[in-house]
This record gives sequence, C-alpha cells and structure tokens, in this order.
Amino acid sequence: MNEIKLFNQIKEFTTSISEDTITAAEVEERLNAIHVQFQRITAITGFDNKLEYLAAVPAAKGKALGLNHAAQCLLDYKRTARFVKAIVLAIKDQQLKFPGKGIHLFYAGCGPYATLLTLVAPYFKPNAIKFTLLEINKNAVESAKKLIDALELNDYIKEIVVADAVTFKIPRAEEYQIVISETLDALLYRECYVPIVFNLLPQFKDEVILIPENVIITSYLSSTASGDKGAEVVELGHVVNVREAEISNRKSAFVSNLQEVSVDLKTIQLTDYETIVLDTRVHVYDTIWLERNESALTFPLGIPLEKPTEFSSLIFTYQLEPEMELKCRFV
Repeated sequence: MNEIKLFNQIKEFTTSISEDTITAAEVEERLNAIHVQFQRITAITGFDNKLEYLAAVPAAKGKALGLNHAAQCLLDYKRTARFVKAIVLAIKDQQLKFPGKGIHLFYAGCGPYATLLTLVAPYFKPNAIKFTLLEINKNAVESAKKLIDALELNDYIKEIVVADAVTFKIPRAEEYQIVISETLDALLYRECYVPIVFNLLPQFKDEVILIPENVIITSYLSSTASGDKGAEVVELGHVVNVREAEISNRKSAFVSNLQEVSVDLKTIQLTDYETIVLDTRVHVYDTIWLERNESALTFPLGIPLEKPTEFSSLIFTYQLEPEMELKCRFV
C-alpha cells in the first residue's frame, strides 16, 4: 500500500468513527490494517525484543511506556476509537467556539505512532488544526517523524519537543484550545497522567479541553473474587478523582501523595464479602467514557479481603513518589 492510499484509509476510518457508521469488528479490522502499515514505515511492530524497545523511560515522577507498549496502544481498539472520536468532537466544538480560527492541540506522550495525530489529522485540512507534540522518548519521536513524513502531515505540525511532560514549561500556552495526555494505565499505575495533568493544566487557559477529561478510581466490596455480574457488591466510593485532586492541589508547590480517602467499615458486615474491587473509569470527553473491561486502561483489580475482618476503616492513598501507586490498608 502506498502512503496516499494509507492517508485515505485513515481518513475513511476516522470519518466512520466520528459519524458512528462502523461496527466494533470493523474497527478491529481497520486498525489491524493500519497497524501493518505503521510498522512497515517505522519498523516498530509493538512486539520487538530489542532492549531499547522494551524499557520504560523514567520521568521526574513515574515512567513513560517503552516503544513496544506505546505502539501496542493502537491495538487497544475501543480506547483508540473513543479517543479519536473525542478529539474530532472536541476540535469541532472549538471550531464552533472560535469560528475561522485554527485549533491548536498540545499532545503529550505521542509515542512511536503519534496515534492521536496520525489518525485525526487526515480528517481535517492543515489550516484547520496544528499539533505540538511532546514526548520524553527520543526514539519514539524519531519513529513518529517517519510516519508524519510518510503521510505528509508536516503541515499539521507546529512543533515537536523531546522533554519530560511532568516538568515541561509550555511557551505561549494560551494559544492552545485542546491538550491531550496519552499517559495513563489502569489504576493510574506507574505512568505519569496525574503529575502531567498537575503540571500542564494550570499553564493553559481555564477553558482548555483536556483529553481524557478525567480518570476516576472507585472501590467496591464484592461477594466473589471478580466482582462481575451476579456478585453482591457494595460501592465504597471514589478513591481517586484526578480533576478534583488537581484543583485542590493547584496552589501546592510540591505534592508527593494525594489526599487519603478513608472508608468507614463499621456498618458493613465484612464476612459477606470476599474481595475489594478497584475500578478505573476514563472520562474521555463529553459523553464518551471507557468503562470496566472496555480497554486495558479499565481492567478491574480484585484484592482478597483479609481474614479475620475485624477492621473499622479502609484507607486509600495514591502516592506520586517514589512510584505512581495506589495503596490501601485496614485500620
């Protein structure tokens, strides 16, 4: 397949995503086909055994995915489809808000395929949108440049920067209408979404659109190990709400942990339950969400409930140092 055909194939895919004229099976089929072409152009498959492709890249807080895992994100089908749909919708919303003005997008964590650029840009004219790409992994940047050159997308690029999004200061941040942070994992483990949001978001105008808009982790008690359909469950509430945490910590010079969340267990008959279930929900944009098991980002985690269950409360702490990690303890 030549690159002109690939450009048109991507445009057709993104059009069908934005217009809801594509089935889940067709999403998988088309993304698989696009992936074949991306790996041909970049020589990165997402399944290579080279050490430099496997290793995660340390950031000021947390770690950025290695090339392999970052490339595999393209094949997280519902995730890719919903992020693409969300960005197209956000651009259109901003075009209505700022008629006749080009929309500027700041894209942190673009990875080796710059997926949310390479799949979105062909849908629009170059004078309609401009991307700034920020990526900590210089090898990922070199790969993304190969795709951008091959697809002739350079007219959509404002700038490409190799830097750590956890600490980066954005020149002329007021020029951007949309910021994308493709830097998260289930339960916000290891990856840098939280400190990146804490660093970047206050630099933009208040009305900037963040994609994903929010990540929420909720805890449950379940009568079964998995907490799936048929289990008796009781919701314990939100453990992490990133946007609320960002707002409450915006004036803090240094944040090592988010505020602890304490769940009162004294009124719950713990012997009726086997597992603590932690759910990650991703609010991508507007009415677009990723729910449980729809993506690698939203796989639930079951933690066996300790016996005997003579506890009065359960304490959750999301720590930012030395690693991104959600911890819980009984007291």
